[in-house]
Amino acid sequence: MSTPLIDLKVDDQAIATITFNRPDKRNAMSDDMRTEFIAALEHVAATQAIKALVLTGAGKGFCAGGDISGMHQRMNAPAGEVGFNGWHRQQRVHHTQALLHTMPKPVIAAVNGAASGLGADTAMACDFVIASEWASFAWSYVLRGIVPDGGGMYFLPRRVGLARAKELIFTGRPVKVDEAVALGIVDRKTSADTLLADAQAWAVELSRASSTALALTKTILNQSFELSSHDVFAQGSQAQGICYTSSEHRAAVEAFLAKSATKE
Repeated sequence: MSTPLIDLKVDDQAIATITFNRPDKRNAMSDDMRTEFIAALEHVAATQAIKALVLTGAGKGFCAGGDISGMHQRMNAPAGEVGFNGWHRQQRVHHTQALLHTMPKPVIAAVNGAASGLGADTAMACDFVIASEWASFAWSYVLRGIVPDGGGMYFLPRRVGLARAKELIFTGRPVKVDEAVALGIVDRKTSADTLLADAQAWAVELSRASSTALALTKTILNQSFELSSHDVFAQGSQAQGICYTSSEHRAAVEAFLAKSATKE
């Protein structure tokens, strides 16, 4: 029986943890691994009982990027198929990253080691990044003659600014954890020994609020750089209308009124 390339666990506090499970390959993303990753993300998104997601890697690396053997296979395909095969692969890559970015609940990347290329982009697609002292990041695409295809050209400038994003992508240089914290790539630094526990505790903290309100707020915030203030207000009004009808809002109001009544 083969070992799963993606490990999904849900703890008793309703926090899901997805672990990239190709430690011998530094968790490089193969086509089979991506298929399992998509299935795991879709399950987490669709399961209302799950309140937040932590994403990490097994072994010494978070994710070394795209699988080199897959790149080799694409290069050896018949010339007339290379373009379409590449397009099809890009659709799957973008679908995966979109599932992560639009996950209707908080997502934390717990970066335990090197996050390179697609691995760095995957961390940036999460809401928050916590990293150990062994973590590093590199947008090394141009060193292989390709452009960042995992969302790095969208996510990275929003974290570090346009000029710094260009410098990191144009050089492909590694960024160690302390610099990553200073640049805003990493939100929190912690010990490798407590990384996963700290990420899961943070996920619990983030998921205490209304799941409905969190999902709607995240959806709007994810678009806020592209929308006008009018559009944000309009979407916010619609979201608030939904929140007014939610059981979570009703319970919160009733609890507040009951507490106020005891003080009178």
